[in-house]
Amino acid sequence: MEPRRGGRLGDTVVAHVVDRIVSGSYAVGESLPTEPQLCAEFGISRTVVRESIKLLEEKGLVKATSGRGTQVLPRAGWNLLDPVVLEAQIRHDRGLHILDDLVEVRAALECDMAARCARVIGPADKEALARQLDFLATCVDDPERYLAEDVVFHEMIMAASGNELGYAIVHSIHAKARLSGRYNGMPPAGDLAVSLAEHQRIGAAILANDPDAAATHMRRHIVESWERRRPALHGGQTPTP
Repeated sequence: MEPRRGGRLGDTVVAHVVDRIVSGSYAVGESLPTEPQLCAEFGISRTVVRESIKLLEEKGLVKATSGRGTQVLPRAGWNLLDPVVLEAQIRHDRGLHILDDLVEVRAALECDMAARCARVIGPADKEALARQLDFLATCVDDPERYLAEDVVFHEMIMAASGNELGYAIVHSIHAKARLSGRYNGMPPAGDLAVSLAEHQRIGAAILANDPDAAATHMRRHIVESWERRRPALHGGQTPTP
């Protein structure tokens, strides 16, 4: 049982230290507290501390050097696709810049996958996509159900495109972002009807095997749906950098 207990403790330490690095409490170039200090703060052994430091190094946040301690590395080397790092970035990003970047990355990848899907989609996937669109239309009065089925619609397109790497990247970053109220928020009044119309245009383009239209409508939907939500998350005002 001890290794699993140590693993859980290590995860807790890593989460706390990641939070402090991302928030700036531990600045770039600064040394982390020493092993004895971390042991005392978290009530853990040196073995757990060392395992935690290794995990932080794997995430690109720190570098441990004999005789110099463990320094925080520049942000350029951080693994932003790591779920712990990404979650902390979203939580501490007051200007929502990381979410703006996430939306741009998602739009670029999903546009490509929508276009590819329109080129290669087969009869069975066409039928499934058409059914999902019809079902999505029945959910516009149930925001929670609609948002869940919205995700299914997008994932059906990505899967049908055959771009497994693109699907994996979007699924990873989008799944983590959806857990944050800073990304989702409550849909503005009437937004689900607008969203449904956007999905219907995407679906129609794919079912008509029109890759250019599919890409155009997908990008417009992803970018504009974020623009509708973004100001609402901050009392109607877009945050300044």
